[in-house]
Amino acid sequence: MSKSFQKEPREGLKIFRALMVLSSMSPLFILWAIRGNNILPDLWLVPICGMMIVIPNGILWIRWRHLKTENIRHEVVIGGSEDHRVHLLAYLFATLLPLYPLEITTDRDLIAMIVALVFIVFLFWHLNLHYMNLIFAIFGYRVFTVHPPLDDNPYTGKNSFVLISRRRILREGDRIITLPISDFVHIEETS
Repeated sequence: MSKSFQKEPREGLKIFRALMVLSSMSPLFILWAIRGNNILPDLWLVPICGMMIVIPNGILWIRWRHLKTENIRHEVVIGGSEDHRVHLLAYLFATLLPLYPLEITTDRDLIAMIVALVFIVFLFWHLNLHYMNLIFAIFGYRVFTVHPPLDDNPYTGKNSFVLISRRRILREGDRIITLPISDFVHIEETS
């Protein structure tokens, strides 16, 4: 293998990326719990949907608190940025519209719904849409892809990453203190 060939960096902490994908599906689980179906009685469906909402979001909240408590912070420098509000429509179509009208009256309908959910989770994972989260939006956070500055400073990083922040815009040269949810997803520290 040639030394000039450089592999794309691999993301560590993939469990948190997976949890972010599941937590981004929270609106869908809320709708399923409200609608119910003919296969699973509410006695089973509502707790399952509740667990699919609470567990991923709870673990992410615990991670967030751990980072704050242990003072695990990174300073990042903004080179360029892209606002991800344009991805919101894709998020809504991917999570809510295709599966919401699905009537689950047979075992095959249930299997089809689970397979569709697996496809959506895979696409969110593969297309890096795992940071779309209703809870972040409720608390006023926005999602940006941040590109490193075009300098040779080894401390500013060389890879793009996702920044979840309450800021409306990011300016080139801004220095922001973040909590690293995963290697490529950071959330701006707030008081």
